[in-house]
Amino acid sequence: MMAILNDGPSVNIPAADLNGPEIADGYDYRTRYAQEREKRIRSDGLAQYIDPAESEKHGHFLDDPWVAPGTPVNQVVPNGGRSRILIIGAGFGGILMAVRLLQAGVALNDLLIVDPAGGFGGTWYWNRYPGLMCDVESYIYMPLLEETDYMPKRKYATGLEIREYCEVIDRKFRLSERAMFQSDVKNVTWDSDLATWNVAIAQHPRGGERSVIQINADFVLFATGVLVGAKIADLPGLDSFQGDSFHTARWDYEVTGGSQADPQLTKLQSKKVGIIGTGATAVQAVPHLAKWAKDLYVFQRTPSSIDVRNNRDTDPDTWKQEIATAPGWQRKRNENFNAHMNNYDPAPSEDLVNDQWTKMRTYSALIGGRYDVTLDGVADHVNMLNKLDFPRQQRIRQRAEEIVKDAETAQRLQAWYPSWCKRPCFHDEYLPSYNSHNVTLVDTHGKGVDSVTPHGISFDGTNYDLDVLIWATGYANHSSGSPAAKAHITVTGKNNRSLEDLFITGLSTLHGAISRDFPNLFFPGPSQTAATANFAFMVDTMATHIAYIIATASARVTPGKRAVVEPTVAAQEGWLAKIQDGAIMFAGIAGCTPGYINREGQVDKLTPEEQANASRGGLFPGGYQRFLDVLEAWRENGEMEGLEIEEAVSP
Repeated sequence: MMAILNDGPSVNIPAADLNGPEIADGYDYRTRYAQEREKRIRSDGLAQYIDPAESEKHGHFLDDPWVAPGTPVNQVVPNGGRSRILIIGAGFGGILMAVRLLQAGVALNDLLIVDPAGGFGGTWYWNRYPGLMCDVESYIYMPLLEETDYMPKRKYATGLEIREYCEVIDRKFRLSERAMFQSDVKNVTWDSDLATWNVAIAQHPRGGERSVIQINADFVLFATGVLVGAKIADLPGLDSFQGDSFHTARWDYEVTGGSQADPQLTKLQSKKVGIIGTGATAVQAVPHLAKWAKDLYVFQRTPSSIDVRNNRDTDPDTWKQEIATAPGWQRKRNENFNAHMNNYDPAPSEDLVNDQWTKMRTYSALIGGRYDVTLDGVADHVNMLNKLDFPRQQRIRQRAEEIVKDAETAQRLQAWYPSWCKRPCFHDEYLPSYNSHNVTLVDTHGKGVDSVTPHGISFDGTNYDLDVLIWATGYANHSSGSPAAKAHITVTGKNNRSLEDLFITGLSTLHGAISRDFPNLFFPGPSQTAATANFAFMVDTMATHIAYIIATASARVTPGKRAVVEPTVAAQEGWLAKIQDGAIMFAGIAGCTPGYINREGQVDKLTPEEQANASRGGLFPGGYQRFLDVLEAWRENGEMEGLEIEEAVSP
């Protein structure tokens, strides 16, 4: 659902060297890109947002509206108890880690899944706004389709279907028996004497008594996601608004009417509604708001590129005869998808997914690909990407002109930046929404709105009176730091070492999965792994790899004892060298318009030393298939090369 970010090249390359004027069809488009970017650069960077999870005043934006009051915590492990394997997170990452461990021979009773939500789904649990849909084809995005014998209803699945599908997986593998919901892991600390992790878990049943329990775990697996926690713009007057206000990640159907299954927003028919943001969420929600609100004001800082989606029902005959044709079909389809997006040469002769993703070869600027780029050739590399990308972006800009009747509004909706700089969008109803008489685009020319007032939003001297204010401002920008920090968890390893300090000051891992001084603790990237537009396939790749390591290491120790696994220094440094040697391949990110991919433009301001350190958290440069090949060759070798396995006495 989301792009994986990269912190940029490991050498200091002035943006001017990469973004000099380029002429296409007689137009100096790179200069226009730079001009539009400058409008959006802010001195406060990431500080322009509030993370409600860190704010007592704004924590209500993250309240769980989906769990019924009085629902108890499933006390899988008692206070003072022990679990062999703790999985933190119950989205697709946590689900896949659990399933792949079970398939590797781990017993169900050895697992414990902990998540603050009231059920499985991760982002698909929290997000239930009208129009929610995955932008990646459901046949490759929804994992374990072969294992569940499930046929998605449409080429691009709704959020409702995906959440219900998580429950299908749960029932098949009985994961709920080992899931502790409405619970947050707070601290994870290594006990060297007992060779185990001490874990503090805060339980917060809705309407019930809060408590903190302590447990032990032999292995800890992080599946906390990449973009987590709704963020709010830190605007003057933020708390003064007297109408109804909520974030799209906690859609309030009590205010709007309707439900996720039946999004008839009848309570908005007499209301003036404002939505702040025009990213992937707003693109899907705006058509429904436009249909029901008396007046809708869409506040835009940066337009999204809106390409064709062309969603359609899954034909059962096509499914059997052309898609789910033989064992391994889903893996094959994912590999084909990635090969097109990584711009491999030669490209596969057949495009199995065949949508606007697979036609966007320049997304390889963000996720890596086939190019062997040197410092001397980096300017040519970036120029090549831009020249390849311009016709696509120009076509999308022209699409806005063709669909939106008002010429000025159509121009305001055009995206002037390379396609890889922000998450591309695909939708067939968003642009036509602006032809409705009740919809007004308030383009802030890259600045953002000025303030919140008791009765609405103020921008450029105009006050927009609102009854309902909806925040479509995305997720807290944790583009650096550890997977634990993203979930507000403190991890302390051997020798009192902080996991957060490791990620900030000098990240080293083996395969992006495990680091020295943090034995038996695993994370699924994205740092030092490969990336793809299909996040579910990425976490499945890492879940399979981690499950192999745990199962193999456990089988090699003396019966009755426990395995303690961590990488050697040499193995970590060898893997880091692969990451940094290819970091220059991602030089096209320099000069991107501000967003979560480049930490609101702050990446371009790093010193050479800071840039070199940031590159340690970069991506595997050779594209996804090459990353897969490396991991599978390592497993097939069977030597667990680069890992130290010690024995510990069982408790």
